[in-house]
Amino acid sequence: MEITFTVNQESRTVDVVPDMPLLWVLRDVLDLKGTKFGCGMSQCGACTVHVNGAPQRTCTLPASAVAGAQITTIEGLSADGSHPVQRAWQELDVPQCGYCQAGQIMTAAWLIDREGAPTDQQIDAAMNNICRCTTYRRIRKAIHRAAETVATDSVLAVSQQEPRS
Repeated sequence: MEITFTVNQESRTVDVVPDMPLLWVLRDVLDLKGTKFGCGMSQCGACTVHVNGAPQRTCTLPASAVAGAQITTIEGLSADGSHPVQRAWQELDVPQCGYCQAGQIMTAAWLIDREGAPTDQQIDAAMNNICRCTTYRRIRKAIHRAAETVATDSVLAVSQQEPRS
């Protein structure tokens, strides 16, 4: 079955069985290896991408369910790793093994887009991805740092647009 959707701002058509998990379409058909396989039961979050702007676990999501959808993978978050969440992750040395980090970053980016400056409680509620290395404190700290960066960048952008007298 041919399925068309947009991945990282590029229209793509794939010919796959309709129930093939999106994870395998991304990794094996489209060669986007950043999204990881973890549990295969939508529990761990290693396979998280954005589907129509919201985090979605892809290991059990059939490809047919995303026909016409806008999908952003870790590769599409920023071409050079300069997204504020990615920078905060690097600055604070969040990953140990790094396996879950693409899913963690995708969920964190969505959370900041939705909440601006999330509280610890909002972070704890939203960040339900599993990290076997238990870097949860660094993840929370990195989310706060990324949110501060986004807020600062927004203030700078607005101030540069204001007319000067």
